[in-house]
Amino acid sequence: MAGFDENIVREYFELNGFFVRQLRKYQVQSRKKRADEEIDLVVYNPNAPMESAETGFQLFSADMLKIRRAIVVVKAWHTSRFTPAMLKSSSRIFDFLKKDVLNKAEQYFSFDEGPADEELFADQASFKKILVLPGIPTSDPQRSEAITLLKEGGVDGIITFSTILENLLRNVEVNHSYQKSDLLQLMRILKIYDMVKEPQMNLLIDG
Repeated sequence: MAGFDENIVREYFELNGFFVRQLRKYQVQSRKKRADEEIDLVVYNPNAPMESAETGFQLFSADMLKIRRAIVVVKAWHTSRFTPAMLKSSSRIFDFLKKDVLNKAEQYFSFDEGPADEELFADQASFKKILVLPGIPTSDPQRSEAITLLKEGGVDGIITFSTILENLLRNVEVNHSYQKSDLLQLMRILKIYDMVKEPQMNLLIDG
């Protein structure tokens, strides 16, 4: 089955208006991933501008309105921040940015809609490469170096799990039943029984 962490990220994008395709329904552990297994999610927001607008490198929920297409890879190492040393020592972090993987990703954004005009072709060809991770250092020079390494590796933006969880918690309504989502239903129940309060939710925001 697909990992719980990938499902959290899927819920986040769907809650923010994206159509989401989860490419793997299982976890790959005993062998090297194939090119088509490196990407966790392909996301598409039909309400975003045809050309994705400029955003900061660290993405927040307000930025989701500006992103039309993206491939998403989830690195759920929850007990670790992505330090420059970690990025330098683990080349597999950037495996989803290899040419064969990106060529495969382009196929996921192709549509059979008859003769494609220039604008449609440009839209199909552009997508952001987003990495979801626990966090990066909050102070310089480690923070700046980590961002530089990620950009040089080809990453267009990062989203932290704290941003994702904070957004999910804020948008879950206690008066709405989420029978089709175990995650959102659990968050709803926690809010109903006052296990999660506004001050605690504020602490989830990544600094």
